[in-house]
Amino acid sequence: MPGMRGSEVRRTLLLALALAGCSAQPAPKAAEADVSGDPRHPKVVELFQSQGCSSCPPANANLNRVAGRGDLLALSFAVTYWDQLGWKDKFASPAFTQRQWDYARAAGRGNVFTPQMIFNGSKVDVGGNPEVFDRIVHDLPALGGPAIDVAKGELVVGPGAAAKPATVWLVRYDPREQQVAIRAGENRGRTLPHRNIVTELTNLGSWTGKELRLPFPAGGDAALKTAVLLQSGPGGPLIGARKL
Repeated sequence: MPGMRGSEVRRTLLLALALAGCSAQPAPKAAEADVSGDPRHPKVVELFQSQGCSSCPPANANLNRVAGRGDLLALSFAVTYWDQLGWKDKFASPAFTQRQWDYARAAGRGNVFTPQMIFNGSKVDVGGNPEVFDRIVHDLPALGGPAIDVAKGELVVGPGAAAKPATVWLVRYDPREQQVAIRAGENRGRTLPHRNIVTELTNLGSWTGKELRLPFPAGGDAALKTAVLLQSGPGGPLIGARKL
């Protein structure tokens, strides 16, 4: 470049390269604020985690920041198998551990691990890398499936295509942020925030493609939210979901 010293040329080239890098397209970001969506056909993200697992906080943080999105049903399941290592997770339930194992066996996996995220009942990731998590959520399709409604004390699952009987799951979860001080185990001394902690998972029955009507259990805690999952076989993909 005429009239410029070598050092000036290098600075100019570096500036040009930096500007070129800035113009690259960033990975899609999962907004932390609420994103509007159809609660009748949400995307579903299930996190299996434990307060006793030192690798879980990053995945937990990713779930927390999308917990309020309208287009997602983000659920946090606390498992029990870390409880023996010094800290008992107060949200853990054997039913949630069993659900994780059902997913593993249905997919031919011989083990379970934490943290583990399962998207729409099929895609699996550790869930701790924000960019990978955001991209998966961005690309994840909303679930279709039959209509799911509550009318006159009944849960109504409409007609639709069913390759095999599907389990109808009732899920209740706490949307409030809960700060938990960990006093033992791998996360000793840390205070971990939790959102959308699942408190109840109930098998209501089986849907085979015909309209199904089931008694809808009343909730005892008004602070909890309710959702319904429609799952193909034990541990298979989700074919429908509804935020109620």
